[in-house]
Amino acid sequence: MFTDNPTTKNIIELRGISQSYDGGRTYVMKDLEFLVEDKEGQGQFVVVLGMSGSGKSTLLRYIAGLQKPTSGTVKIAGKPVSRENRAGMVFQQYSSLPWMTVLDNVGLALRYQGVNKKDRDAKAMEMIEMVGLAGHEYKYAQYPSLSGGQLQRVAIARSLLANSNVLLMDEPFGALDIRTRLQMQDLLEDIWLKFRPTIIFVTHDISEAVYLADDIYILSAPPAKFVEHIDIDLPFNRSRATKREPRYIELVQEVEDRMIQVAEMTSSHA
Repeated sequence: MFTDNPTTKNIIELRGISQSYDGGRTYVMKDLEFLVEDKEGQGQFVVVLGMSGSGKSTLLRYIAGLQKPTSGTVKIAGKPVSRENRAGMVFQQYSSLPWMTVLDNVGLALRYQGVNKKDRDAKAMEMIEMVGLAGHEYKYAQYPSLSGGQLQRVAIARSLLANSNVLLMDEPFGALDIRTRLQMQDLLEDIWLKFRPTIIFVTHDISEAVYLADDIYILSAPPAKFVEHIDIDLPFNRSRATKREPRYIELVQEVEDRMIQVAEMTSSHA
């Protein structure tokens, strides 16, 4: 959402966000607002689209506590983002620590929280089984011991164990082949249905965005603001058959048209 609804709580709040890297002469973002409602027990799957350089990844880095804006506030569940209150993030590049096993990678956040090894290994194994990596837990989290898709499963499991309420994903399937990418989309759909987290997902793939999202938000070119919101009115339970349905095809075309409109609006003001 772009504005407050006084009857609801927000799981993600970015208010008055501005970002400048040259002391205020130019801005990547200016007075950006982004509020995601906390739908308790349901979660949300929000996809952010935008042209290259519009600040999509920067937005996720704020929520993950990896970057601070020049001005504005960032909160998760009503509290400022901090080392203790931030979301896990899955990157396009494989982010596991290659000198550690899958089991140790997935349990890393619990290690930093001081959880003893027996308990964190037990919780990590639950996640490893959930993402289909049982039998690989003692392998080192590196290629070629694991495939690209398996390394992304490690990252997803680690992020969910760190914070099962919010998951940030920055083009996580962009480097995968088409077969693995489709498998990962289906896995993510299954995970979302089980845990019901709020997922903020960045992609350039419009068909992927429509397949996964409840809501799609489109960022304008810098200084970036959200200029479009599209409600994806598809059933919660989706499968590849969903991609053959007329409504899915209509939504893909609608999002494509709006993306083109945003691009044309940008070029007309250039």
